[in-house]
Amino acid sequence: MPRVDSMLASPILIPWVPGPVREATGPVVVSVTSLTSDRHRDLPGIAVTGLRLRLGWYAMPGALGLWLWTLPGSARTGSISVWSSAEDLRRFVGLPLHVDVMRRYRGRGTVLATTWTDETFDRSEVLARARRWIADPV
Repeated sequence: MPRVDSMLASPILIPWVPGPVREATGPVVVSVTSLTSDRHRDLPGIAVTGLRLRLGWYAMPGALGLWLWTLPGSARTGSISVWSSAEDLRRFVGLPLHVDVMRRYRGRGTVLATTWTDETFDRSEVLARARRWIADPV
């Protein structure tokens, strides 16, 4: 039987939500974000906001898809998103709703992110690399 502490160290993933790009035809850009909240009471608002962004993912230009993740015991939450290009990712980061979210929560915790490019989109490889980063984001 797995140990409880090792289960708590593994992120809980919200199922993949596809974007409008159904198949990658070349390199993809992967972005993994992490927000560690200073206060547990902010977590419900953070979660609702993340789910709100997720609702429109089907129409997000250049998006292949998105997972949201959480480590509830450590007040951490974030996303794993896959894009057709760095420009598509930059466009999303500049959307008014995303800018509003960052303004609202940036001062309430620690925000970290990493981005990389893969020559092809391999879902299991993206998840494995993202999980390693989530476990040790330094």
